[in-house]
Amino acid sequence: MNEAEILREPHGGIFLTPEGHQLLQQELEHLTMTKRPEIAERIRESQQHGEFSEDNTELDEVKFEQAMVEGRIAELKTIFGAAHILEPDAIPDGHVGLGSFVKVSDLDFDDEFEVRVVASFEADPGRDLISNESPMGIALFGHDAGDEVTFDTPDGKKRYRIVGLRK
Repeated sequence: MNEAEILREPHGGIFLTPEGHQLLQQELEHLTMTKRPEIAERIRESQQHGEFSEDNTELDEVKFEQAMVEGRIAELKTIFGAAHILEPDAIPDGHVGLGSFVKVSDLDFDDEFEVRVVASFEADPGRDLISNESPMGIALFGHDAGDEVTFDTPDGKKRYRIVGLRK
């Protein structure tokens, strides 16, 4: 198995950029240090005011929120237990890999923009962080500057030319 295959399909592991790792770490800290205590306090207040009844919708909502927060905390701990931080020198040179910044030209609309290929855990298309498992990420992966790629989207086929790469 070559480097590109390992970074694309992390068997037994999760690869995160240092920035993605830091963002997830901040999320975990916020959930454990802020959200968890806030929810516990809201439940305590309900108990003190005798607001427990079988049809206490507000309490049900707080317990649901608590379950969601605890689930996300568990998920983040699992991610950190399996995560490998992808340092810049581990990002492949010369071709698109996990962690690469890729400047592309939209061949249909004569538009250029840059995206970063990241693991699905840190993908955020609004910040131009695309998942290596997305149609665009899959199409770009392993290609070099100058290559043209085509992939399907809900709006039809997209055609891009890779005009630049950087770590």
